[in-house]
Parts: sequence; structure tokens; C-alpha cells
Amino acid sequence: MRTYKRINDLAGWIIFLVATFVYVKTLEPTASFWDCGEFIACSYKLLVPHPPGAPFFLMIGRLFSMFATDPTNVAFMVNLLSALSSSFTVLFLYWSITILGRKMLICDRITEPTTGQTWLLIGSGAVGALAFTFTDSFWFSAVEAEVYAMSSFFTAIVFWAMLKWEARSEEPTADKWLILIAYLTGLSIGVHLLNLLAIPSLAFIYYYRKHKANRKGALATFVISAVIIVFILWGIIPGLPSLAGSFEVFFINNMGLPFGAGIIIFLLFFLAALYFAFAYSYRKNLRWLNTALLCFVFILIGYSSYLMIPIRSAYNPTIDENDPENIVSFVSYLKREQYGDRPLLYGPQFNAEIIDEEKTDPRYFKGKDKYEIVDYKTEPVYNPKDMALLPRIYSNQPAHIQEYKKWVNIQEGKKPTMGQNLSFLMRYQLGHMYWRYFLWNFVGREGDVQQSGVLWPAEGDKNLPERVGESMARNNFYALPLILGIIGLIFQIRRNGFDAFIVGLLFFFTGIAIALYLNQPPIEPRERDYTFAGSFFAFSIWIGLGVMGIAAALKKMMQSETARAAVATVLGLSVPAILAAEGWDDHDRSHRYHSVDSAINLLQSCAPNAILFTNGDNDTFPLWYAQEVEGIRTDVRVAVLSYLNTDWYVDQMKRQSYKSDPLPISLENPNYRQGTNDYLPFVEKEVVKNGMDLKQFVKLVKDNYEGLQVQSAAGRSFTSFPTKTFFLNVDRNAVIQNNAVPANRQAEIVPQLNFNVGRSALEKKHLVILDILATNNWKRPVYFSTTVNTSDFLNLDPYLQLEGLAYRIVPVRNQQQGDLGYVEKDLMYNNIMNKFQWREMDNPNVFYDENYLRFPSNARNMFGRLATEYLKAGDKAKAKEVLDHCFKVLPDKSIPYDYYTPPLLLPLAEVGQRDKAAQIVDVMGKRTQRALDYYFTQGTRFDNEIQLNLFTLQQLVMAAQQLGMQQKAAELNTMFQRYYGNMQGM
Repeated sequence: MRTYKRINDLAGWIIFLVATFVYVKTLEPTASFWDCGEFIACSYKLLVPHPPGAPFFLMIGRLFSMFATDPTNVAFMVNLLSALSSSFTVLFLYWSITILGRKMLICDRITEPTTGQTWLLIGSGAVGALAFTFTDSFWFSAVEAEVYAMSSFFTAIVFWAMLKWEARSEEPTADKWLILIAYLTGLSIGVHLLNLLAIPSLAFIYYYRKHKANRKGALATFVISAVIIVFILWGIIPGLPSLAGSFEVFFINNMGLPFGAGIIIFLLFFLAALYFAFAYSYRKNLRWLNTALLCFVFILIGYSSYLMIPIRSAYNPTIDENDPENIVSFVSYLKREQYGDRPLLYGPQFNAEIIDEEKTDPRYFKGKDKYEIVDYKTEPVYNPKDMALLPRIYSNQPAHIQEYKKWVNIQEGKKPTMGQNLSFLMRYQLGHMYWRYFLWNFVGREGDVQQSGVLWPAEGDKNLPERVGESMARNNFYALPLILGIIGLIFQIRRNGFDAFIVGLLFFFTGIAIALYLNQPPIEPRERDYTFAGSFFAFSIWIGLGVMGIAAALKKMMQSETARAAVATVLGLSVPAILAAEGWDDHDRSHRYHSVDSAINLLQSCAPNAILFTNGDNDTFPLWYAQEVEGIRTDVRVAVLSYLNTDWYVDQMKRQSYKSDPLPISLENPNYRQGTNDYLPFVEKEVVKNGMDLKQFVKLVKDNYEGLQVQSAAGRSFTSFPTKTFFLNVDRNAVIQNNAVPANRQAEIVPQLNFNVGRSALEKKHLVILDILATNNWKRPVYFSTTVNTSDFLNLDPYLQLEGLAYRIVPVRNQQQGDLGYVEKDLMYNNIMNKFQWREMDNPNVFYDENYLRFPSNARNMFGRLATEYLKAGDKAKAKEVLDHCFKVLPDKSIPYDYYTPPLLLPLAEVGQRDKAAQIVDVMGKRTQRALDYYFTQGTRFDNEIQLNLFTLQQLVMAAQQLGMQQKAAELNTMFQRYYGNMQGM
């Protein structure tokens, strides 16, 4: 007969294979939105991603990418890394559950479980592991190239390893498990820091095994575990590089040594200190110190994956965020300084008065022979009366203040009370941003619209808008996972309170503690449930142990251990079964391509050797993937506007990149170095109030002209701009020679571009845009993505030409009023009809969530504008062709009609499809009414959806009027007025 160990091992690997099959079957074949495109590109070529980087993830991702059959298969292979990381997480979860379960059934690790106990343990582990396999948040991360799947793997393996140590703690070689855990912790730093939050649970396992438990010892253990976290989080990760940086700056600037000498001296001191520490532990026979030092060293060995960042950065790769090639910039990279800080335990509230500004640490630049101070970090000094303990209502952004008011009754002129801060903490940061996510995974999810709530068992699907009721993301688990988990929690508390406390610590620190630490503002660009996967991992342990709880409850009714185990397991398997059945359709990404197709379409909108200004992660990272991995349109230089506010990125834009020449930027590094021209205030000069030559202005900035210098109240010097109106003389011959304007518009070339920037201050990115315009002389096409905020267009709107999904700046003034940009029909037709890709967008079985639907909505708008222009030109055949193609590649069955559909209806009628237009008006009117009826019952959490639907309704009114459907228009208008009045009264 097989032993329990063999059966347990075999069962674990079977569970692993099941999880692997699920994740590979539902894996996204290309790069998902958000950070995935960046991570895949950086894995493929070992580039430098956004701080603080994930070098170990990138190196393993690079290894996986080497098995790709061609570049288009690279994304699948890197996504596979997440799938396998998740499968191994499930495997170690299974083994952790069986270890904890065995401790409750058998007091020692020598006694072999009976047959009934064996099958009960196997069933418990299987139910808990499979339940976690299909949880919403974990499954989401398992099928895309993000760091969270691998981060969960490290949490799972270190928890399992600590349980293995506990079982062998009396053996002479038991400490090897602690050293392994230290090494794994060091490796995990190169993925994500969430793994560090497992340390308190590990510390208490050690304490309970080595000491007799008491309150004093428990408190000391908690404090020590917190110190270990702080030591790693601040002492090792940024602390050691910061100390090395201090050595470097001192020995180079003060001692005149060459660059790198300070780091070598630091390493010699550090290695000498380690040697003497180890020698002391041997001499004094201090095993605990020797083990601690070994753990420290192995953490550093794992952490050494970060050496990849400065090494690769030194080669100036095409993606080199923050340019961390020297110790000074590397420390800034590790500290994520570009993202700023949030107050945690003590700090200012949202309306705190700033009474001063103080300089803190210097910012260094690597000069010719020493590190030069280019600026100082500044910290605002707040009125002490406005400082508070546990400040949760801290952001002074106007949009955030409006959102705060939805959760807490605050007034802008009054300081929030402690009660209001705690209320926001409990209602939003914990209630909405943690417990809502927890219940999504174990009770049910309302839908995929951002701010969607929990779907409770009693809630039905009647009278719901299609966007909610028919969403594949509407999953009802009837609270079965929650119930089984609570049974497991209660059962473990009764049988083994110490282990229940340990799992509870893991649950708390990887969930609630994260919510407390993040101190999230009231607006997030997307849902953040993936952050708490470790907490859901811990709860899944209780789901597994719930099977044992059911078996114990059946003891009075069934005498056979094996029969009880079988019945309890079958009942428990209903939990992963319903999680899988409900979640499969919305987690199956095997046919989703539009994240990359949207990037390809944007690149194909641009002329050769173009400059393309973009904005935001979803607007940019798929472009990076398309160029870096698949090699698509590498002649187009993607310039991210938010990054153009940094010196390192401007430096990169001035270098060759594949087929793209350096950007035509005349400013030199001293002109845009950090702390220089970050902000240019408007200070009007009478002599140029009516306008100034743009080339002259850029030259004056480059020369640091004294007449543009102004002083702030704090005594800081700024370069100002003396007028909001600029003109740029147009070289007609250069325009025609470079094909900067289509032949049919060349007669309209203006002799001079005149525009008013319309801003009271310019950022560095705006200065760069102006410099490119002044320097380029129409040699390279310059575009704005249609998704860029129009405030960054600098009021160049009259000179924009729409050619697809991008606006080109041309020296021809658009005389038409209304829509933004002149539509260059034939060029746009060729792009949108012949070059664009729409893979699987017409497949109703593919789930497109809210993020994906934004991009086809924008494309619909472009189709509508093109068709309208052809109708204006009298070409109904071309207009019909465009509209037919739009409804073919973006049909309602897969991409539901949205707020950009009503403008298509009049053109649809004009090409002879009036009945179809009228039908769409009727369909959309009913849908919008149902949506608004529902969203108005949900309080203020769906404000954005209410506004979008009201806008859609307003568009439908106009469309019905244009179609001559006066009765329908009146009906829709009455509906609009009623709902608009309701919104005003909210």
C-alpha cells in the first residue's frame, strides 16, 4: 500500500496539472493592457522598466521568451511564466493545507494517517487549492505577464517552507530551511515586495515551535518581525545602496578619486564587517548569530538580481526608465522617488496650510569628474495645527476632494476630525477597497464596470442594464466559498488555535495591513484587487480546512472515516466547481488581441519616421510591446508626454532608436536637467504681449536669457514665458519637399502658424513640444494620439489633421468649426480600412472588459468622422463602405453600442440605411433608460456611468431629431430632462 507521503505528493502534482491546464487554456496570447506590454518588452530584451523594477521576473521572463517560435509568440511565453508561477502557488497551497490539516488530526509527524484520514487530508487540500485556482483576482493575474502571480508564488513557497522547518525543527540541519526562506525572500525582492508581509506569520511559527507561548513572548515576536520587515524594506533594499552612494559621493567629490572608487571602498568595508561578524559567531559558538548572518547573506544573494538594472541601463537601451546607470540614480530608482509619498501615521490633511518650504537632500548629477548638485529635494512645511494622526483625507487635488465628500461629510474650510478620517478608512479604504474585493472572490461580483459591488446570493438578474446583467463578469458564487472558509476558520480555531492565529496573521498582513499602508486616495485608475491575492490565498487555506470541519460535523451520522471524507470532499468540491463555472467566460482571454491591435492601429495611423506623442499606460505600453517585440513600425518615435517632464527621458529621445532618428530637440541637457525648467510661469512682457517668434523664445530659453528669469516668493529662480501667443514662420518649400501636407491642401499652406498656448504655466513637456515644432522645420511628421488630453495640444487645434487614430500637426489652418482636426479622407480611409487590425472584435464569446471597450469606442468615433466627411464631399458610396466596415468589425453583439454610436446614425440614414438607424435609436434608448434606472439606485459610486449614459441620451435626442423622429426625440428629451434633474439633486 502506498504511504501517505506518496499519495499526498501525487495528489499535489495532479492539482498542479489541473491548474496549469486551466491557466494555459485561458492564457492571453499577446500583451494585456496596463504594465504587461512594458514587462514583456523588457523581458524580451532585458530593458529597464518603471521603478522599482522587477529584475528577477524579467530575467526569468527572458528565459521563457527564448522558447518562442517567433516574435509574435513571445508574449504567450512570458504570459506562460505567470501561468506556471500560479500553478506552483496552487501546488504549495495544497501541501500547506495538508500539513496544517495533518497537525489537527495527528499530533506527531511520525504516525501514518489512516486511510480515512488520508483521503480527508487529500480532499481538504484539493478543495482549498482548487478554490484558490479559480478565485477572481488570482485567476486574473495568472493569465497575463504581471509580477503578481510570481509574487504569490514566493508567498506560497516561503509559507510552505516554514511549515516544513516546523516539522523538522529539532533536526541538526533544520536551519537550512530558514536559510532557504531567506534566499527566496531575497529573490522575491526582485519581483515585488508583497512577499515580505508573510514574515510575521513565519516569525510566530518559529516562536511557537521554540518557546512556550505567553503574551510577553508573543509581543516580542511581533516587534521582532516588524523590525525584520523594516530592516529589509528600508535597511537593505534602499539602505545599502544609499550608504554605498554616500561613500561614492564622498570619495569622488572630497578625495578626488575616480568614479566607482567609493563603491569599491564601501564593498571592502562591508565584506570585512561580514567576515569579522562570522568569525565572532564561530569563536563564541553563537548559532543564532551565525544563522542570522547566513540568512542576511542569502537575502543579499537573492537581492543581487537588482544588479541587472544598472548594468543594462549603462548600455542605454531603448527602454531605460529613470536611467539608473550610476549609484545616485539607482538609489532614486529603488526609492521610487518620482511617485512621491503618502502620509501614513502622521501628516497633513487635504486642506493643510503650507507655511514654508524646506530643502532636504541634494540631487546629484554625474558631471565630468565629480557628482554635481543640480537641485535639492524640497518638502512643504505645514501648519502644525493642520497635522493629524492617521491622516486618511490628505489629497488636495480638486477631483479627490469631490470624491472625499461622497464618503465623508467634510467641508473645505474645516479640518477633518479623527472620526471623519476613521470613517473614510473604514468605509472606503477598508470597506470599498479591500472587503469589496474579498467578497468578489468568495461571494460574487456584480460586473466589470469600475466600482462594481458584491453580488449577494439573493440578488437576481431582472431589470438590470445589459452592461451589468449580461456581463460575463457578473458571477454569483452564492457565498459558498465564504461559508466553507468560515467553517474552516472555526474548525481550526477549535482544534489548533496557534495555527489559526498564524494563518490569520498571513490573512491580515497580506490584506488589511496593505490597505492601511497604501492609504489610497478616493480615485484609482483601475480596480486594485490583485494587490490582495496573498490574503485570498490565506482564506483559501480555511476553505480547504472547511472540508475537515464538515467531516467532523458528519461524525455522529457516519461512522466510517472514509465515507465521511468522501462526502465532505464531494460537498467541498462544489466550491471550486461554482467558482470555475461562473468565472471561466470572463477569465478566458485566449482570443483577446485588441490591446496590441489598438497599438498597431495607432502606429499605422502615422506617416514614416513620425513623432507620436502619447499619454498614459494603456496608450503607451502596448506601443512599446509592438515595436520592441514584434518590430512593428520602429520608424515611429513614441514620446510619452508625462515622461517628457524628466531629463533622462529627453536624453533618450535625443538618441537613435531602431529606424527612428533622434528627435529634433535643440535644448541641451543643462537646459532641461532636473530642477531646471521643470516649470515655466507666465510673466507677461509688454513688448511681446501680442506674439513672439517661437524659434526666438526657444533660443532665449536655451541661452538662459536673464530677461526671462523671475524669482518665486521662496527665492527660487524660474525661466518664464513672456506671452501666451506664439508664431512660427513656415518654410513652404520645406513643407512641400517633405510631403508634410497632402497635395490637395498645399495651396492652403499658411505663411505662419499662430497659436495661443492658453496656459498660465508650461511644464517641461510643453517646452519640448515647442522646441520640436521650432526645430523640426517640417522634416518629420508630428502627431498627437487621439487619446491625449487636449489640454496638452497647446491650442494647436486649428492645425491638426486627423489621419486615423492620431492627429498630425500641419501648416494648414482648418476653417471648419466643430470637431477637432481636419479629416484627410483618402489617407485616413487607407489607414483605417486597409491597415488596421480588428482580430476577434466581432466574436461575441470573447469577454472585453471596461478597459478594452474604451479603445473600440474611440475607433467608432473615427469611423463616424470619416463617413461624415465623405458625405460632405458627396461620396455616399465611400461613406457607406466605411459605415458597413465599422458595424462589421465592431458589431453590437460583441462591442455594445456606446456614446460614440449616435453620431453614426445620421450618416447611416443618408447612405440608405434609415431603418437600421431608427432601430439603433430605439435599442439604445431602452438600454440607456434601464442603465440610468439602475445606476441611480446605487448611490454615487456610479457617477461616471451616469454621466456617460446622460451624454449618450443627449446624443440620441439629437440623432432622433436629425432623423425626423420627432416623437421619439421628444420622448428621449423628456427622459433626459428627468434624469438630468435627478443627477442635479444627488
